[in-house]
Amino acid sequence: MNSGRWWVWLLVAVLIATCTYVWLNRNTAKPAGSSGQEAKTRVLTVPVSAVPAKTGDMGVYVTGLGTVTSLKTVTVKSLVDGQLMSVQFREGDIVGKGKLLAQIDPRPFQVQLTQAEGQLVRDQAQLVNARLDLERYQTLSAEDSIAKQQYDTQKALVHQLEGTVKVDEGLIANAKLQLTYAHITAPLTGRVGLRQVDPGNIIHTTDTNGLVVITQLQPITVLFPIPEDNLPRVLDRLKKGARLQVEAFDREMKEKLDTGYLLTVDNLIDPTTGTVKFKAVFPNSRNQLFPGQFVNARLLVEVIHDSIIVPSAAIQRGPQGTYVYIVKADRTVGIRPVTVGVAEEGNTSVTSGLSQGEQVVVEGTEKLREGSRVELKTENGNAGKRQRR
Repeated sequence: MNSGRWWVWLLVAVLIATCTYVWLNRNTAKPAGSSGQEAKTRVLTVPVSAVPAKTGDMGVYVTGLGTVTSLKTVTVKSLVDGQLMSVQFREGDIVGKGKLLAQIDPRPFQVQLTQAEGQLVRDQAQLVNARLDLERYQTLSAEDSIAKQQYDTQKALVHQLEGTVKVDEGLIANAKLQLTYAHITAPLTGRVGLRQVDPGNIIHTTDTNGLVVITQLQPITVLFPIPEDNLPRVLDRLKKGARLQVEAFDREMKEKLDTGYLLTVDNLIDPTTGTVKFKAVFPNSRNQLFPGQFVNARLLVEVIHDSIIVPSAAIQRGPQGTYVYIVKADRTVGIRPVTVGVAEEGNTSVTSGLSQGEQVVVEGTEKLREGSRVELKTENGNAGKRQRR
């Protein structure tokens, strides 16, 4: 009896397992109709963004981190000793050449000028009288009425007084010059720095700090190093008379501060860094370049015309080299080996392997393979045919 019950329980277990298998198989089986085809399509079709290759000009640039330097920096000093009476500028002002900066007490120099002018009048009168006597002595000497020595002495006196008058004229000119130096003016157009001396102090020509420092800001220069490998190409352009454009950017390369041109190249290469210094000049009309500022200087060496240009995102790199994904007419992609040239501002020039107008994939390349079917994204990011403007 126990043996019969064992077979009954075995039969029941087999029936339960069979029913469970059939039920699971029905609920997990994939339909063979249109839903299966949609799943297959969903796996094979990849949404991508593509743009046509275009033709344009491509600039070849070299970039270096440079320092803004002034063309001229002058420490304004007094050329005469005296008391500083007033200062005619504000710190940080832009002053023009010849503008009055400070006034030294002019009275001592005015007194010297008056004395020199009085002495000149006295000596001129003596010279006039000596010349009249010389004319009389000349007549008497011709008549042999006086000794020749007396005539020669008078003639020498006239020459002596003429020299004295010239000395007096020099003293007057010097007094006028000292009086002029009492008015301290700007020797160049530029920005004044911090005042070094306050009014009321006695200043001297030997003062080391001077009165103020003036720095020229317009135009202004930038010194930047460039790797020596780029030197032959740049020198070749300069020998041909080319005026090479230089752009100054901020340290993050986000904002262009000014545009100028290459002024000169240093005469030696730094052996420790393998670079050579370039000097560029900028008009600095907006005063965005300041002496001592660090900027990125970008030198335009040459322009390659009629280049095939694609976005840099389209360039792929693999073991076999660089390539792009080409979108064919049947909405499949093919791998096209290309040779790239220069890259600039998110674009790359292609020297071979690509023609103008061919569509290259710029987004969604990570899921692509040779022959993959693609669906182009529209302007709003949805899959579909790209709208033509």
